[in-house]
Amino acid sequence: MLFFKRAVVVLNSIFIAVCFILSSLSIKAADNLRPQNYIADSSNVLSAAADSMHWDLQGKTGFTEYHGRKSIFLNGGAAILKDFEMRDAIIDVDLSTPASRGFFGVQFRIDSTGANAEYLYLRQHYSGQPDAMQYTPVIGGGLNWQIYNGPGFTGAVDIPHNEWFHLRIVIKGAQAYLYVKDMNNPALVMNDLKSGVDRGSVALVVLLGEAYFSDFKIQTTPDADWVREEPPMMPGILTGWELSPSYDALSVDPERPLTGAETDTIQWQSVEAEAPGFVTIYRYRSAPRIRVTFANDFSKRLEPQPGSKLIYAKCIINSTSDGVKKLSFGYSDEVSIFLNGNILFRGRSAQNFRDTRFLGIVDPENDAVYLPLKKGRNELILALSELGGGWGFICRLDE
Repeated sequence: MLFFKRAVVVLNSIFIAVCFILSSLSIKAADNLRPQNYIADSSNVLSAAADSMHWDLQGKTGFTEYHGRKSIFLNGGAAILKDFEMRDAIIDVDLSTPASRGFFGVQFRIDSTGANAEYLYLRQHYSGQPDAMQYTPVIGGGLNWQIYNGPGFTGAVDIPHNEWFHLRIVIKGAQAYLYVKDMNNPALVMNDLKSGVDRGSVALVVLLGEAYFSDFKIQTTPDADWVREEPPMMPGILTGWELSPSYDALSVDPERPLTGAETDTIQWQSVEAEAPGFVTIYRYRSAPRIRVTFANDFSKRLEPQPGSKLIYAKCIINSTSDGVKKLSFGYSDEVSIFLNGNILFRGRSAQNFRDTRFLGIVDPENDAVYLPLKKGRNELILALSELGGGWGFICRLDE
């Protein structure tokens, strides 16, 4: 019998979505047989009761009765469906929460390391607001909601309080559809699932806030064609980059340019921006494990943040003449921009850094700097550090 490690990301703080721990469980493989503790019928529907035969629990969790139903209780924890992997499927579950604040949902296609998955969750305290629902890929052990935001990733929905309501997730190839209460019309359509995982396990996950799950069912469906519906690449996007290894951010002066000798000795990794122009660092470097001190106390926002990471990103711009060009960019969480060995910009955009409601969403319209290009080869370097929520950037050279 084989054993695999399964893991689910659990946040430690309601104020910053990346103070998390990565917990691992050993789960017995199915040995090519459907486990007897599932109820299966000819339509491939598996019903998993709220008990230890079906679920492995981690964090603040338990099996209980709530509003007259046998339920899985989660509050900063996860319930991992035992002995099950899926590619395409329909997931149904009932949910109820008495919490006034909460982040609760479903991870699916969790890979064998637990570091990569697709994640859909609801924000109880944002009920009815444009980001009441969130889809984010889990990549490299980190959430990426600061990068993947807006249509296809977030949406408005009314979330009932302290009463049962139904969730359905329909997963078809590179697309998924979330239904909340209304099973005829999807509340959120995900046109391009981003984790890169095509098969994996399933878990119920609550980052924070008391929530109860009941009547879980999953129906496997025939594999749909894998057709990604990516947005077009923005005009002027700088697509070709090289990334350094990651460093302890507190060991580096982010405002000091690299010397030529330092640049030459770094082992650079070539990467390409993904449409519409993001470079998502978690695809290449693991997420930091950090509890941000100013998440709960705005007065601490200038304190050093132990555990934060930094990478350098390099791009060569070949110019046909001397001149000044505008570079529009977005980033997460802190950046210094250097051109030909000179610093041009320093910015800080972590969640809650600028004010207590600041999200730090990455967008090329957020900031701009004017590059004094010389004729020929120009070396653009970003020093980009991360606290959590999504490590990445986007750069557009305007004509």
